Amino acid sequence: MILNLSIIILIVFIISHVFEKIKIPKLVGIIFLGILIGPYTKEIFINNGVMIKNGFIANHVFITDYIMEISSDLKNIALIIILLRAGLSISKDILKKIGNNAIKLSVIPGVIEGIFVMILTFFIFKISLYEAGMLGFILGAVSPAVIVPLMIELKNRDYGKKNELPTLILTGASLDDIVAITIFTVFLNLSIGSDTELYMQIINIPIKIIIGIIIGVVIGKFYCGFFKKLRGIRDTKKMIILIIIAILLCELEKYIPIAIYIAIMIIGFVIKNSYNELANRLESKLNKVWILAEIMLFLLVGASINLNSINGYLLLGACIIIFGLIGRGIGVLISLYNSNLNREEKLFCIVSYIPKATVQAAMCTIPLAMGAKNGEIIIGIAVLSILITAPLGAIGIRFISKKYKL
Repeated sequence: MILNLSIIILIVFIISHVFEKIKIPKLVGIIFLGILIGPYTKEIFINNGVMIKNGFIANHVFITDYIMEISSDLKNIALIIILLRAGLSISKDILKKIGNNAIKLSVIPGVIEGIFVMILTFFIFKISLYEAGMLGFILGAVSPAVIVPLMIELKNRDYGKKNELPTLILTGASLDDIVAITIFTVFLNLSIGSDTELYMQIINIPIKIIIGIIIGVVIGKFYCGFFKKLRGIRDTKKMIILIIIAILLCELEKYIPIAIYIAIMIIGFVIKNSYNELANRLESKLNKVWILAEIMLFLLVGASINLNSINGYLLLGACIIIFGLIGRGIGVLISLYNSNLNREEKLFCIVSYIPKATVQAAMCTIPLAMGAKNGEIIIGIAVLSILITAPLGAIGIRFISKKYKL
């Protein structure tokens, strides 16, 4: 186990260095490495006699079955670190400045993309409207895992500071997922004949957000008050306690309707605006932890991708994904209509909203598991969306941020 992890991390560092040298974001390299050393590729190699099943490479270079079993928990911890970093980087004044645009960006682009994908899938594959809707809103969620770290990096370099572009994008992206996942759940419940009324599922969206905000504020205030009184505790312990609180919140989501992404970000936001000195120290600690969390997250996203699932859906699936991205771009422009952003800034927002990864990897198997007749189509196109949009979006963000000095 230790040897396996050591070898994998060493390979990741080498791949990351190579990709950075050729001016491609390292997360792209880590995702593709995850595909190469993941369980699905290992199975292909073994089945084709390329390696001995119990050989050194099979046991120590490929990601082990145990790591894959706990991959969901590991990815959640990495996402928690991302969201805490995002919250700790947002001040009250900046939020007032971008609030209206962030809310529109969190709803309009994703809904339009979901509808575009749903309509095209319905007519191309002749599947039920409910199944098409599930695919539409799996694809309608952007990836905070890809977007937020890139935006924090740009924010730290004062990129787009005039209109707070990185903060606008990372806030909108975090809210976007809540809307997409909730609408996906509506279509899922309709497809399996759930007794839950449609209007109740729609009302659930603002309820989740409000509860998430309230819980985030309460925990954030309590956390600040506690550590203002107990100043002798090391910052590393404070950071660990903060991460544990966020993990416990994720468990709470199983029992009450709560927008967990919002709650975690709000905790960071409250700490930033109530105890700025502590927020800066926590952010510094989390930045160091992120070095390992980033490897863990993107490696496991790649490892969860089964390339066999895209067989038969490559061309039509790519057309659907591109059509959906066009819809998302239109949604971004509608959201930013009458804003004070110029043409280059709007283009940056469109490109920043391209990446998909974690939500698609986590949710694409749910319809098939729940008995959806065409669940394999949903899996295939969702996997393809990760392969197309995660690299395209990450490279696009890096390219435009260098081309336009906003």
